[in-house]
Amino acid sequence: MRRHNGVLSCLSIVALAALGFGPVAQAASPPAPVHPDAEVNGVAAAFGLTVSQAKSQLAAQDEAHRLAASLPDGLRARSAGQWFDAATGKLTLAVTNAADADAARSAGAEPRLMPRTKAELDRTDAAVRALVGDGVPGVFGWGVDVRNNEISVSVDRNRKTAETESFLSQARDLGVRITESGSSPQQQDGTVQTGNPWWPGGETSCSVGFGATDSSGAKHFLTAGHCTNDRDQAAYGAQSQQNRIGTSNVGGTRSVNAREGDMGVVAVTQPGWELSAAVNTWGEAAITVTGSAEAMVGDRVCHSGNTSKWKCGEVKYTHKAVDYGGGLIIEDLTWTTACSLGGDSGGGWLLGTKAVGLHDGGPSQCVENPTDGEMSIFQPVIEALTKWNLTLVTGGGDTTAPNAPGNARSTGTTSNSVSLTWDAATDNVGVTGYDVYNGSTLATSATGTSVTVTGLSPDTSYGFTVKARDAAGNVSPASGVVSVKTQPGTGGRTLNNGTDFAIHDYRQVFSPVTSTLTGRAAASLEISVTIRHTCAEDLGVTVLDPNGKAYPLKHSGGAACTAWNGARTFSVPGASSPAGGKWQLRITDYGPGDTGVLDTWSLTL
Repeated sequence: MRRHNGVLSCLSIVALAALGFGPVAQAASPPAPVHPDAEVNGVAAAFGLTVSQAKSQLAAQDEAHRLAASLPDGLRARSAGQWFDAATGKLTLAVTNAADADAARSAGAEPRLMPRTKAELDRTDAAVRALVGDGVPGVFGWGVDVRNNEISVSVDRNRKTAETESFLSQARDLGVRITESGSSPQQQDGTVQTGNPWWPGGETSCSVGFGATDSSGAKHFLTAGHCTNDRDQAAYGAQSQQNRIGTSNVGGTRSVNAREGDMGVVAVTQPGWELSAAVNTWGEAAITVTGSAEAMVGDRVCHSGNTSKWKCGEVKYTHKAVDYGGGLIIEDLTWTTACSLGGDSGGGWLLGTKAVGLHDGGPSQCVENPTDGEMSIFQPVIEALTKWNLTLVTGGGDTTAPNAPGNARSTGTTSNSVSLTWDAATDNVGVTGYDVYNGSTLATSATGTSVTVTGLSPDTSYGFTVKARDAAGNVSPASGVVSVKTQPGTGGRTLNNGTDFAIHDYRQVFSPVTSTLTGRAAASLEISVTIRHTCAEDLGVTVLDPNGKAYPLKHSGGAACTAWNGARTFSVPGASSPAGGKWQLRITDYGPGDTGVLDTWSLTL
């Protein structure tokens, strides 16, 4: 970078401003409002709303996020998903039973009764991932659709082959929804400010994501992994390799463009460059980033990019995989209806003033009412910050961490759980949650000042600490260590379900039990099954582990029918399964004209 007597040249100042950086002496940006004009106007334009309607919708969205963060831990864990419904202005919670529906209403959410639990959706999603393997022609996306309580698979009909049809046949057997379109997304080539261009070496431009610092205070910015895939490549702030900023992918360990994600880091090393929390909104007043967040389905989000400029849209899917072809599959991305174009890659996505993502890919051209093949896709930014232990550059003055939670203590133990409580921490803006650590490992999180940690081993000593988090992502020092020992085990490795399940001809019955144990299950499983049925020969009995692995206990068949009244015990030698999670007993009736009931069953792990 050319400098004159220690002062940046006019050309350099312009380039820095365009990139979202500024000279050292530049004044700090003022705090941004909760919903800046650029966001309000962008949402109004994207959804055909008036400015007043857009403000009301965004306020309702804020309330949905606040409510989601305050839901009881148990209800959140049992939920099959959540989303913001712009039509009702409420948080909608997918539940699978009437009791949780009542709990959701009491908390202020709108319940939606669904047939599939989160565990069932995750299991089907894993089965689809296994079928996809390293890619199937024409299949470009798959993941959970929480609003429809199903797994969706996206297919480009113009790229289908016989291999595709074979895959689709197997996918339909799993009960997934197939959506076909005439196009598919692509990774977009381009440049670095939040939203302005930067140039990797002599290549075409990408867009800057967000400024960040490491533990030593060194400066960096986040962007797309496919913009930083070359090791130790020079990064420039202007075309033709001018105005060098620093180096991307230092040491070859600061870029990912694979199943793990699409994210990379550029080290800002040249003198005179300073990080800024301001986002270029291309004609609107700049937005100052105040922290990071995770988007939910239904959110109104906006992004800044070098080509499409400032565009807003709705989150349609989260944690959905994409296949760009050529063996490039990326999982756990967020898909939106916002417009984007080549050159936007790496640019920042925002939820209000919170950073939520780094632009990954999208359509070749922008369209109204986009299909799955015409959506824009981003990498969640929190994953990138966590991977490289970076701290987001924020503005508005909230840089103060909360104080440590006080008087952390145990209020009770069982053979596999410890209940903890602590005094609330204080913060200049406000504490939003607490993280509980078992040693150095995150055990669980809570929004209140008490929690029960489960899945522990009997008669074992543990040391827990608690840290507070605020709205800007600042983390407090740890509380004092709570030293506690679980109670001795008393048969806690035997689980049972005593609910009656009617057995019908040519149908299956699934009876679940949920284990909070850790580690592996016993090498030999012991199962007891109590059934009343007029024809035992009609029945097939199988136990399914948390990964969906099947262990047959009894096969159907026989020349004559004999009754099954009472308990039968089974052993499964040589089992290999995790102890924790949802286990199921599956009863299949293969014959006509018989009746019966599954009374109870137990499983010893």
